Amino acid sequence: MSEEQTYQDEDLEAGRLMFARQWDFLTSVTDMANLPEAAGTEIAFAGRSNVGKSSLINALTGRKGLARTSSTPGRTQMLNFFVAPDTPLTIVDMPGYGYAQAPKELVEAWTELVFSYLRGRPNLRRVILLIDSRHGIKKNDLEAMELLDKAAVVYQVVLTKSDKIKPPQLERLIKDTQALLAKRVAAHPVIIATSSEKNRGIDDLRAELCLLAHQ
Repeated sequence: MSEEQTYQDEDLEAGRLMFARQWDFLTSVTDMANLPEAAGTEIAFAGRSNVGKSSLINALTGRKGLARTSSTPGRTQMLNFFVAPDTPLTIVDMPGYGYAQAPKELVEAWTELVFSYLRGRPNLRRVILLIDSRHGIKKNDLEAMELLDKAAVVYQVVLTKSDKIKPPQLERLIKDTQALLAKRVAAHPVIIATSSEKNRGIDDLRAELCLLAHQ
């Protein structure tokens, strides 16, 4: 977690309780016409293919098979919606980007769908932009930030696989990323470092999402 943000015990507990509920798959859409009714708060997860997005969603919800993981990057080609009963939050799993082997026309269709969703979804509160701690911010991550800035959607960087690098490297990565985000118009300043494998940062991210859902 970044040096500026700490969570109160009650926020951590509220986050734990919200994600202790039974999270289930709601629907997948490939065009705006089929989006579910806009209700409550939506938080979308975005990131490069193979960044660990599905694993993080599964870790948050405590359900190993909720979001499908695959050894083949780029498998998520639709907007996938996940909900839990009596919870004002909907999680949206967005298509992974930066997968070179995908056909150009498919990439263009993904980009159009994603931008239309980002620009036109009234209850979308934030995009969680996942960055692999081992690699840091790459060119296609910057392109995603440009898209988010253009759509005027607040996004928050969450580092994945933070257990794969040494603590001094992680600290430096967080500081470098904060410096870069300070220049972005739609970037949220707080960075959360996570590891789905070691369950690091999961409680903090749950607390953050719970606070957003209840604002």
